[in-house]
Amino acid sequence: MRKQTELKYKFMKVKWPWVNRQHKDTVFRLLFNGDKKALLELYNAINHSNYDDPEKLIINTLDNAIFMGMHNDVSFILDTHLTLFEHQSTKCPNISLRCLFYVSKLYAQIVDEKNIFSSSIKHIPEPHFVVFYNGIEDLPEKMTYKLTDMYENPSNDPALELKVKVFNINHGKNDSLMRSCQTLNGYSIYVAKIREYSRKLSRKAAVEHAIDYCIENDILKDFFLKERRAITMFSLYEYDYEGHMNLVREEGREEGREEGREEIINNMLKKNYSLTEIADITGCSLDEIKQIQATNLAQSTQQL
Repeated sequence: MRKQTELKYKFMKVKWPWVNRQHKDTVFRLLFNGDKKALLELYNAINHSNYDDPEKLIINTLDNAIFMGMHNDVSFILDTHLTLFEHQSTKCPNISLRCLFYVSKLYAQIVDEKNIFSSSIKHIPEPHFVVFYNGIEDLPEKMTYKLTDMYENPSNDPALELKVKVFNINHGKNDSLMRSCQTLNGYSIYVAKIREYSRKLSRKAAVEHAIDYCIENDILKDFFLKERRAITMFSLYEYDYEGHMNLVREEGREEGREEGREEIINNMLKKNYSLTEIADITGCSLDEIKQIQATNLAQSTQQL
């Protein structure tokens, strides 16, 4: 049965996320989306399983060049299961809805639309959704977001549910998980070191010192040596953004709150972030973002 399942999904055209650079990559994506061995280690740690062949992983992470700006962090099929891993550095109570969008697109890759009108049942892999959180806001070690929590007026027996498990991977959290996945533990230490060094150093210096620390202490040493340049670039983006967002939140208590938010959104639009990404990061609604986008377009047209 397992061999038949593997063959069934082999026809998919896998597109790696770094083929297209319209979205901003992260160290987490670079670490796990680019290394099947590390990804399998993480899968086993989460599921308490013992798969030992990384080549059985069929990676099918969404390519935003195809899906109109939509991309997820890491998704793959193993055996009869479709797993989506997301990395978040901010609290994201809307992640269950995003995962619904993602999994719908992924199923569209797997199943030919014509076949769903067939009289015979078409089997699909069962989906599982996991978020790895390492933001500065305090969250429990484990929690679950549910799609039904977003319903305005949920019934007693909702027809559609989607659950997303959230693991807090900040250093010192989820010790059992970290012991089971040294790659994830190494990543957690790296992020903790950046925050530690950032108290006294510039962001760039903090990132460089964190990488040096990991190399000197044999923490994901090969990864940091091989990908140092990319890791530095992605880390500067992530932590530069985190600092800006803290500033925006503080200014949000004052009269300049809306102006600060609009400036952040304008900058993100210029850097080709998708509307969904901007909404997730800033907490603004899609309508608000579209209105700012339309205003910018009108102003640009007038200048011409």
